[in-house]
Amino acid sequence: MIIRSTACAALLLTSYSTVAELRSLDEYAMSTVSGQSGITIEMEGQFDIGELVYTDEGSLAVTDIFLGGAGRDDLFVEGYMAANGGTPFVQNVSSKIDDLKLDIDISAEGELSLKFFPVGFAAPVDFSIRTEAWEIRDSDGAPKFTLIDNFKMDGIFTQLWAKIGYDDELGTDRLNLEMMIGIDDLDFDMPALGLAIRDFRMTRSDYDDNPNLLSANAQIEADIYSGQNSAGGGALAIDNIGIDADISIGQIQLSGQSIGSVMVDDLHMVGGSLKVYGH
Repeated sequence: MIIRSTACAALLLTSYSTVAELRSLDEYAMSTVSGQSGITIEMEGQFDIGELVYTDEGSLAVTDIFLGGAGRDDLFVEGYMAANGGTPFVQNVSSKIDDLKLDIDISAEGELSLKFFPVGFAAPVDFSIRTEAWEIRDSDGAPKFTLIDNFKMDGIFTQLWAKIGYDDELGTDRLNLEMMIGIDDLDFDMPALGLAIRDFRMTRSDYDDNPNLLSANAQIEADIYSGQNSAGGGALAIDNIGIDADISIGQIQLSGQSIGSVMVDDLHMVGGSLKVYGH
């Protein structure tokens, strides 16, 4: 009997000790999870869309859309030759948007933060957007006018941040966007006008004086929220627009002949605004 009681006591003590250890481990694990400051998602992909259509009475259709990687290592060649020892900014050349991660955080004040940026800050995320015709169509869907054709844009970005929450100055909920994005080459045709744009480029305003990875990105910021138009009705408000950029067009063609180039140097916009609403 004594032997049985001793064995039972030992078993109870062992069980209690095990439960206590499991409880401590569980509490530690839960505190570790709950103490995290957000979620990180790494992603890559390539997207092909047959057609995107906006319909009013007639419609605007954008056909054969591609969104992916630029597939080039010579983006902003002056920048990496000058500041990166001849090593290209883009390290992972492919047709996918890759080396991209998203950080998701919610602050104690209730603001949601979404941050898209490169997995490694030493290399940007390269991208390419290509489309075929941008067609104006009638109510039956028949093409009537080609607005843009042969659209192609290659570029990089190092930051795309979105913050969503209440803004004390605006007195409303708002989406704040902060972008660092550079366009190395943009080409498109406007067939109805016989006009073509070649070698459009956008960088930060100091890229020409100090070419490097950061200055290759124009800086753009804006607040987006539900506002009012001039008549007092509702509108999508795009406010506090800020831009720091240089913009150049290498060649403007009219009926296949070059008519010159354009350079917009040291473009700075502060406090710009737009109101978008139906009529």
